[in-house]
Amino acid sequence: MKRLILSGFTLLIVLSVIMTVSANAASPLTTANPQRTVWGDADGDGVVTILDATHIQRHLIQSDPNVEEANMKAAIVSGEDELSVVDATLIRRYLAGMIERFPVEEQAAEPTEGENTEMKMLIDQTPVTVEWEDNEAVAALKEAVKNGPLTVRMSMYGGFEQVGSLGMSLPRSDTRITTAPGDVILYSGNQMVVFYGSNTWAYTRLGHITDKSQEKLTRLLSNGDVTITLTF
Repeated sequence: MKRLILSGFTLLIVLSVIMTVSANAASPLTTANPQRTVWGDADGDGVVTILDATHIQRHLIQSDPNVEEANMKAAIVSGEDELSVVDATLIRRYLAGMIERFPVEEQAAEPTEGENTEMKMLIDQTPVTVEWEDNEAVAALKEAVKNGPLTVRMSMYGGFEQVGSLGMSLPRSDTRITTAPGDVILYSGNQMVVFYGSNTWAYTRLGHITDKSQEKLTRLLSNGDVTITLTF
């Protein structure tokens, strides 16, 4: 009898250990990447099933269980502002293999307005904000940069500018202008000029650096040759 009691006690200990380990062993969806949103997971169990669509429908007719606030973001797969029957329908279509991704994922994959759509400039490793001109030269330059970053090795000249070959010719619309610090200019159709001083000549305007004062531009451009990088 004592042996049987001991065996039963031992069994209880083993079962207790197993249950504790199971309770602490969460799925990779909840532990490996806790910040990941499982789109369509309206009930918060870490996977997308037909129950999620049902969960949303019951929530919309105010029948328990409701979609909890913590799961609301994942439930709105349409990308709209509020949960609707469209979200339940999209989950059903996803599970049936009719769609590969939810609209909210498509939106996340697309650049937002103003993001990754404007050409960027770096002077050495310093990013600068450029207001680009709307002309044929800039359009052609952007097309070239879409194929990959363009590096222009510049040289100091005249105590007021840095100039370097673009390695290509751009459409010209030269007019005689007096430049200002921050002006980005096309010279002779194939050279980029960035000014930290002023000069008067026949140029095609490319843009103007808007986020640096003349003092900062002078520090960036007047202490030796620089490298300009254009990219998206």
